[in-house]
Amino acid sequence: MPAGDVETFHPGGAWWNRIEGGGQVIGHAFRTRAEAAAAGREVARARQVEHLVRDLEGRIGDRSTYGHDPRSIPG
Repeated sequence: MPAGDVETFHPGGAWWNRIEGGGQVIGHAFRTRAEAAAAGREVARARQVEHLVRDLEGRIGDRSTYGHDPRSIPG
């Protein structure tokens, strides 16, 4: 994932958001995935970057692009 994208992840019993590339954590810990994902989504929209939400095993569960999408897929 390119530097600057927003990632929602779950280490050690809480949900967090961070900016990829520098590991900068955004805000505070969240009790639920939904709360963390909503906060991460707002940051991604403001920065016009991609937002990835990982599951408990660290796999990408959801992925959304807000802003420039480099793919040229018609439709």
